[in-house]
Amino acid sequence: MKPLIRISSRAVPLMRENIDTDAIIPSREMRSVSKSGLADGLFAGWRYLDQKSREPDPDFVLNQRRYSGAKILVSGNNFGCGSSREHAVWALAEYGFRAIIAPSFAPIFRGNCIQNGIAPVVLDAEDVRDLAIQAEAGREFALDMNLMTVTVGGRVYAFSIEDEARTMLMEALDLIELTRKSIRVIEAFRAEQKRRRPWLYV
Repeated sequence: MKPLIRISSRAVPLMRENIDTDAIIPSREMRSVSKSGLADGLFAGWRYLDQKSREPDPDFVLNQRRYSGAKILVSGNNFGCGSSREHAVWALAEYGFRAIIAPSFAPIFRGNCIQNGIAPVVLDAEDVRDLAIQAEAGREFALDMNLMTVTVGGRVYAFSIEDEARTMLMEALDLIELTRKSIRVIEAFRAEQKRRRPWLYV
């Protein structure tokens, strides 16, 4: 993972409600437990006219040249619902997305995003609709994790995220690495426990 501090990018508007993980990465596209090789299967059911030939559907937003290289996805309510498959986040990350803006996320999917370097940005539905319009117009988005803001066309949208999640994203930490940041506290606790309850360490 790479630290996520600031993104300047166009955004992809995919304004559908309740996009589930099977739509994000269909089960037929999950041929291994690796994090790599999944980007081609991202939104495969919508992205291709024919699954065998992989002929792109020109009407699907990811196949439109103006959104090529975009790192931000703008979408509808309850994004990432359905099964808990982490492959969905891996596919989004490998494709190049670093942030998803939506009114709400499925809890497990949201946690998987944070652990894999994608910022799940929650904004009011009205603000998200406005951002989708800005994305369609090809405006540049600036997402700042320090300020916790998304800026587009001079307008600033403020969001909130837990301190722990923000740290994980900004420092590119997984849960193990996050725990290791507290290693001195952990070792001090163990030393005190060993002094007070030595029979536990026989």
